[in-house]
Amino acid sequence: MPPQDLKITWIDSRKDDITAAMARLRERLSPRGEIVSQEGRQRTIEIFGEPLSPLEVVRRICRDVEHKGLEAVLDYSARIDRAELAPQTIRVPQPELDEAHAKADPDFLAAVRQVRENIADFQRAILHRDVRIERPGGYLVERYLPLQRVGICVPGGAAAYPSTVLMTAVPAQVAGVKQLAVVAPPTRFGTYNHDMLATCRELGIDEVYRLGGAQAVAALAYGVEGLPRVDKIVGPGNLFVALAKKHVYGEVDIDSIAGPSEVVVIVDGSTRADYTAYDLLAQAEHAPGASILIGWDERVLRAAVAELARRLDQVERGQLARQSLEDFGAVILARDAGEACQLADQIAPEHLHVATENAEELVKKLRHAGAVFLGNYAPVALGDYAAGPSHVLPTSGTARFASGLSANDFLRASSVIHFDREGMRHLAPAVRILSTKEGLTAHRASVEIRLAE
Repeated sequence: MPPQDLKITWIDSRKDDITAAMARLRERLSPRGEIVSQEGRQRTIEIFGEPLSPLEVVRRICRDVEHKGLEAVLDYSARIDRAELAPQTIRVPQPELDEAHAKADPDFLAAVRQVRENIADFQRAILHRDVRIERPGGYLVERYLPLQRVGICVPGGAAAYPSTVLMTAVPAQVAGVKQLAVVAPPTRFGTYNHDMLATCRELGIDEVYRLGGAQAVAALAYGVEGLPRVDKIVGPGNLFVALAKKHVYGEVDIDSIAGPSEVVVIVDGSTRADYTAYDLLAQAEHAPGASILIGWDERVLRAAVAELARRLDQVERGQLARQSLEDFGAVILARDAGEACQLADQIAPEHLHVATENAEELVKKLRHAGAVFLGNYAPVALGDYAAGPSHVLPTSGTARFASGLSANDFLRASSVIHFDREGMRHLAPAVRILSTKEGLTAHRASVEIRLAE
């Protein structure tokens, strides 16, 4: 058993039903939108007059914003965020952005500029370019054009996140998006946070709105007075933001439906226990955040968990981290390195840290992760804040099929087809046969009439 003062789930693949244990773990990591705390249930009754589920809350808010516009947005901001906003005050005025930037810590702005360039450098390198293929009598082009208008959700409930502005806005700017609309809650960590506002100003973003939650997502998707609709909504948020993005998908594009932040750390005898402790704490302090430790040496795992328990009181959000570790954390003892990689692939985590001596060899066995961090000197925090790839990543096992946010997600691809008469003649037999088989004779005739000239 792990240390008694930290009640973290312990799974031994040699003794436990690993399939069932992994299923239970996967269920805990997958947000269903149905579980509500007693406090949350009471708050819902106060706001809506009945015990609605989060899904029902989101549907009602989105429906009201779609049909009533800004009136509904302001009403929900008052009831949910207790923010008394008016049509003329939902947008942060330019002088306030300028003032926040002028008063910002110079070291903070220098870090913002450094990170912006790191992100831009990486995103420019991976950006899709137009492709042209020559064919007999013609050519084909795959053309990439940036979206015109994008909405960015920035959290602001428990902490301020200028890093989220960087990790969403800079890839969009590299792609060529001209209009960015940032929404953040009307709180001291949101649109009343000077660092967040200074970051927007440094990036040249002048549309910042004091809106949070599902009502902000709906306003971006449908458009309201003073806030034109966007083409795509990106950025993290709480459960209500995630469910609202899911609800409006189809009206607009979205990046993902994000669950709690998560990390899987794979360790061996070369991994320092204190490094591992902070790697796990770094995700748990998101609260909720899922931290999962996998290894095949029981002594290494026990040493890491013991160190983790000792370090809890040394971080500001230690009690919140403890709750996350006990609710969403796990330690998995695998038979060997191969099984450790198989289990990590089953989890398909947002962050995968291979903190082993042979990390560059093990990563060849791994397929499913939002972002992979190799070795003892590549902690997830480097990716969260400074390295270059966006920290907006697939969660809840969706890394099996989804990718992290990048500049390419802000491009829309379309094909261009050009042929002369001889080029058309070259393709005509295939068109004739297939259209006849499908009974679409007008398709066939649209080619044949040109050949009969």
